[in-house]
Amino acid sequence: MPPDATDRLATDVQFLKGIGPKLAMPLHKLGLRTVGDVLWHLPRRYEDRRNLPPINKARAGQAATVRGRIVGVSSRPTKGGKMIFKARLADATGEIALVWFNQPYVGKQMQKAYQDQVDIVAFGMVKEGARYELEMSSPEWETLDEDDDPDEFARLHPVYPLTEGVPQWVVRRAARAAVEFYAQDLVDPLPDDLRKKHKLQKLSWCMRQMHRPDSPEMQQEARRRLVFEEFLFLQVALQMRRQEVQQEVGISFPISQLAGVGQTSGNLFAALEEAHQGDLWEQVHAMLPFDLTGAQRRVVGEVWADMERPVPMNRLVQGDVGSGKTAVAACAMLAAVRCGYQAALMAPTEILAEQHFFNLSKLFAPVGINVKLLVGKQSASDKRKALQATESGEAQICVGTHAVIQEAVKFHKLGLAVVDEQHRFGVVQRMALRQKGFGNPDFLVMTATPIPRTLTMTLYGDLDLSVIDELPPGRKAIKTHWRQPYERPQVYAGVRKLVQEGRQAYFVCPMINESEKMQTQAAEDLYYRLKSQEYADLRVGLLHGQMKAAEKEAVMDSFRRHELDILVSTVVIEVGVDVPNASAMVVEDANRFGLAQLHQLRGRVGRGSTQSFCVLVADAKTPDVQKRMEVLRDTTDGFVIAEEDLKIRGPGDLAGTRQSGEIEFKIASLVDDGHMLEEARRAAIALLDADSALQQPGHALILERVRARRSDEALIVVS
Repeated sequence: MPPDATDRLATDVQFLKGIGPKLAMPLHKLGLRTVGDVLWHLPRRYEDRRNLPPINKARAGQAATVRGRIVGVSSRPTKGGKMIFKARLADATGEIALVWFNQPYVGKQMQKAYQDQVDIVAFGMVKEGARYELEMSSPEWETLDEDDDPDEFARLHPVYPLTEGVPQWVVRRAARAAVEFYAQDLVDPLPDDLRKKHKLQKLSWCMRQMHRPDSPEMQQEARRRLVFEEFLFLQVALQMRRQEVQQEVGISFPISQLAGVGQTSGNLFAALEEAHQGDLWEQVHAMLPFDLTGAQRRVVGEVWADMERPVPMNRLVQGDVGSGKTAVAACAMLAAVRCGYQAALMAPTEILAEQHFFNLSKLFAPVGINVKLLVGKQSASDKRKALQATESGEAQICVGTHAVIQEAVKFHKLGLAVVDEQHRFGVVQRMALRQKGFGNPDFLVMTATPIPRTLTMTLYGDLDLSVIDELPPGRKAIKTHWRQPYERPQVYAGVRKLVQEGRQAYFVCPMINESEKMQTQAAEDLYYRLKSQEYADLRVGLLHGQMKAAEKEAVMDSFRRHELDILVSTVVIEVGVDVPNASAMVVEDANRFGLAQLHQLRGRVGRGSTQSFCVLVADAKTPDVQKRMEVLRDTTDGFVIAEEDLKIRGPGDLAGTRQSGEIEFKIASLVDDGHMLEEARRAAIALLDADSALQQPGHALILERVRARRSDEALIVVS
């Protein structure tokens, strides 16, 4: 009997044609131990050797692949005792220098290539060296005599991810043999009808075109299918998680009954508003000193509808800075309390928790709802009282940091958990809060960090999404200016004028203390300079993360009460600080911050009815910095900014740590393949609508892959 295909893919790499035990060792260094490992070790780029340009066509500032022979090798020491190695590569049209810093083994290899007079192919970024000589610094390279089949030179050649000591030709040889003899053994997890519907090629064909492409177009066709497959497995996993949550028994809050209106298939808040009746309607208006925007009404209706359903709510409310997420959360907490349950709000920092406590206490005072604060810095007496009130039910709403999930905290009847700026919490912390609930509480997640749609579908595909896309009336768009460091005197004069008109201002610095390694503005240094020189006649305060909690709160209280005109701070004010009279912000060395962080900082002003300003002081020495400053200057739309930030920084940085949801794809890119993610999401929903448990024979491999993904990766789930 022929061996099973799965067994054949488990064949040790040493048995691949042309490999053997000796060449298997470097493959093992890459983690490639089986034929299957080699097939799924995909190229990171391709060299098009069908028509290589001559060396004299290489241009500084461009990446290039060149072919020639080594005509000279040299080395020289540096001041630190290291060595610089240089090899001159030449063809019939000219020369280019290949340069390596302190890599003696490369120097030996270049010397051998020079002695053997073999052709070299090198790839790298071309730059202008000394005496106008073109050079490549630390280029990728290989000698052509190591290629198994020199007749195949003029084609697309795969370039694989490597580790030190592993030659490119060894991986290339192994991949060629794996494709030739084993690609047909790959079992396609996608059924024929799904592939035909989405015009996808078979897996075996795609694997051949990824490792041995016949053309760039065919390689892209193969990659498209693999990207779709990777996105599909993720989206099926998230949608199955949604199904599981929908099958759990949760709390059914009788909001319609409480509001005095019947069940409605439309917006519950709109029905309540139209009826103008019921205790809940009156309390919403007594609680809120302003009218909700249309977007807030829509989102409150979505949240209340979720709360009425007998399954746990898992909803993400996404809104730009100043859009009014707190008011939406307050309406949800009001409904929970009036239905006989407690609510809890967890924030990532004490400053933000105290800000929420301050605001919610004011909102709920007219309707007689008791709000308690629980943070780490409280005195033993205050903490004991808060714990007793929470356990007895006297505290109808508890606001705090991660302190609310400590073992000592017990709730009387927790029915609604609200998490603000949830990307700062790990999965374990959210689970701990849910486990303190009465039965299976509802979960409302809020974030003021705009997230691109592709990232939202990836990180939060198992949550229902609400977007507050409308600012409250009367809010004016913040005017943002980008200024060079030499323009600081004019910036400082503009701030003084606003302060003289009765306004307040922030100065934000990237660091607390001066650093020898980083030439950047330090908060302490700027504070003393502004206080003693620039604004000696004004009231200047300092706030940073190394201050004690009591000191930080005292400074913030002084700023809120307008006992300070100017607050010099680090990014500790990034989230949650709300001072409507602060209408100016100067961000020093703005080039040290990311786009999303600058947008968050800018959101600390513009919270009142007067015109606010944000000035970014930055020396744009690179195109990347210039692009960031221009984006901030030209738009205040957080979602536009988030999309640009995704393009600049990539999804890993935006998502944060593994616990917070690091996104790892072998093939797909959220920046380049966002359209495929949407297509895969629709396919996943259709697949599960037809076969919710993936029990049909044709779906068995999809179920297997999804189970493996859910067990191996820390998917972002609220559970």
